[in-house]
Amino acid sequence: MAKQERAIRTRKIILRAAGEVFDEQGYEASTISDILARAQVTKGALYFHFRSKEELARGVLDEQARLIAVAPQALKLQELVDMAMGVGARLNDDPLLRGSIRLTVEQGARSLGTQSGPYVAWTEVAVGILEAARAQGELLPHVSPVDTAELIVGAFAGIQLMSQTMSDRTDLGRRLSVFLDHILPSVAVPGILSRLDTAPDRGQRILTRFGQAEEAEAVEPATV
Repeated sequence: MAKQERAIRTRKIILRAAGEVFDEQGYEASTISDILARAQVTKGALYFHFRSKEELARGVLDEQARLIAVAPQALKLQELVDMAMGVGARLNDDPLLRGSIRLTVEQGARSLGTQSGPYVAWTEVAVGILEAARAQGELLPHVSPVDTAELIVGAFAGIQLMSQTMSDRTDLGRRLSVFLDHILPSVAVPGILSRLDTAPDRGQRILTRFGQAEEAEAVEPATV
């Protein structure tokens, strides 16, 4: 068991280092040597888990699906808000997520053939949330969960890129809040809007509560 735990821990260290390097240098400029130096593991340890830079990049991309998970909320549209705001907050201090985002949008990483994977995963999660919201009577009659999910995921991709360019993502919470306040009135029934928390610091509060839950070793995710 101890050997297995060490292997899991080593894999996480390697993925985190790869995320940092891909975020800083991009896929094409990054090398296995760069990642080894950052991870401070042996070449054998790295190749035990990942056989190539391409496989490492795929591993980083696969982690994105785990990082977009949100805690259940009474209002399903709040879950949709929390997915965007939570990921936005994570981008400030999670190198693995930043690396996966750069791989997703970077032209040079097209050879991976999996760039669409994160977009598809995000969209599928958002569609599921929106369908649950419709079942609870939270959506306006004309709203298409698929079209709305694709719009929100696409807009998030562009907003975070603009925020990265303009402020190194320090204003991403504000930009996402403005976007959500503009898009939600065309999605949610009027009685729901006033109950949704789209404040710029929503994402950071989600992460703070999530961290507290982890420290307490909670069995189920805490709601915010």
